[in-house]
Amino acid sequence: MISLTPVLPVALVALAALGALVAWLGRLGHGRAVLTACLRAVVQLGAVSLLITWVIASFAATTGFILLMYAVAAFTAGRRITPGRAGWWAAVPIAAGTAPVLALLAATGVIDMESIVVIPIAGILLGGCMTATALAGRRALDELEQRRGEVEAALALGLLPRDAALEICRSAASQALVPALDQTRTVGLVTLPGSFVGMLLGGASPIEAGVVQLVVLVALLAAEALAVLVTTDLVARGFITPAAR
Repeated sequence: MISLTPVLPVALVALAALGALVAWLGRLGHGRAVLTACLRAVVQLGAVSLLITWVIASFAATTGFILLMYAVAAFTAGRRITPGRAGWWAAVPIAAGTAPVLALLAATGVIDMESIVVIPIAGILLGGCMTATALAGRRALDELEQRRGEVEAALALGLLPRDAALEICRSAASQALVPALDQTRTVGLVTLPGSFVGMLLGGASPIEAGVVQLVVLVALLAAEALAVLVTTDLVARGFITPAAR
């Protein structure tokens, strides 16, 4: 699917430079972040490529690798939401979204418990919950800050602090589900996701590839919905705040 030629590194460098240049010229504020993200991707994927054979051969190594992915996801989402210790609360919704969905898939026999299967499925769920948690938390905090007067009015009407905050921020936080919803709604019409294409390239039939991709998309949507729900509740309860308190 990708031609491994000497031109490939040149193309990757050009694409990274293009992204950074556009972000810089457009004053998007992420010019340097584009370059560092690309560099980190090279290093991290290289390391995983070297270690994956060892990881999948050991249950302990597989468990440790999944926990490492979880810790990185929680740290990344928390840092996006708010600085300081309050950001570590992002670990709760990520676990609340990933763990029950992964457990359900395993308990029903939908997925095998082999490392080569569990690791990518867990990674997909963790990545989706990380993004959903970060978006929901950021949107909820911004909404509460911008509409502080409405929160105070709701409190004056007798609503409890949690209920008042939820009334204001729930709608904004729920927008974090839009990317997953759009991806699920348009699959096969706009994009052919990686799981589907990977299965086809691996020799599976189109039906088998479609079933695998459907399971991934539905599971991911359920996990992200749980993550958004828990994130919104944590913001409303005051556990996740704009700054450490």
